[in-house]
Amino acid sequence: MDEATRKAGVLIEALAWIRRFRDRYIIIKLGGSALENADAIRSFLTDVIFLETVGMRPVVIHGGGKEISQAMEDAGIEPSWVQGRRYTDQKTLEIAARVLAREICTRLVNEIARQGGTAVGLSFATGKNVLIGERLALTSDSGEKIDIGLVGHVTDINREFLDTITSSGRIPIIPCIAVDRDGQLLNVNGDTAAAAVARILKAEKLVFVSDVPGLLRDKGDPDSLISHIDVAEARSLITDGTISAGMIPKIEAALEALEAGVGKLHIIDGRRQHSLLLEIYSNMGVGTEIVS
Repeated sequence: MDEATRKAGVLIEALAWIRRFRDRYIIIKLGGSALENADAIRSFLTDVIFLETVGMRPVVIHGGGKEISQAMEDAGIEPSWVQGRRYTDQKTLEIAARVLAREICTRLVNEIARQGGTAVGLSFATGKNVLIGERLALTSDSGEKIDIGLVGHVTDINREFLDTITSSGRIPIIPCIAVDRDGQLLNVNGDTAAAAVARILKAEKLVFVSDVPGLLRDKGDPDSLISHIDVAEARSLITDGTISAGMIPKIEAALEALEAGVGKLHIIDGRRQHSLLLEIYSNMGVGTEIVS
């Protein structure tokens, strides 16, 4: 009886959040590193199905960098990087598009179906693309243009189509491949793509699911987790080097989304069982939340 009462208490605690977030968008970026643990992925997708079942509109945007690199190695292609982005020629794009849209996306859709949910892959591969992009232009410190190939960034989305999918109780699964106005496929960064979608939709939440517990004041000490900060504090952490390396573009894109009207940013560890539900529907949370 005590255990049953405890479970009822958990449901009551979640009730207020369920009411508050009903019919609101939550954009979830599933990082490539978090895709490596099959058990964690199953647990994560159970959480996503729960979100949809209780009335939220989850949208999952996923990467798959390690699988792309492995596929390139299998094809005898040496990956190259420019300012932290994968140089993408036509052959690399073909591999990335296949791995993301036809392999990883299909696996996620099928796993949701296996668990009793309904998902749909939204990309060029299904004829239901929602990410609209354009070529990304980078410059060197001296102002010269840098060629990074068929790499883009998200400039718009097919919102009407996305609204239709989510309002019908289906969960969109979106690989980070965009299409420009001329039909050219573009390899886009998943973090910035998710932030752009959240910004355009003015989503309630933007969640980065990766293999880190959140922002740490000391990278070597998991007990130094930063549970709650605002945009100004986050920018100061970038300035003082606490947020560094590959975390910088992720956080900067998210901060722009917050300033454009997104409710909150969450960074959670996808390896922790049901971290998504704990972060969204409990009073304490388990990761880092950043507010405007």
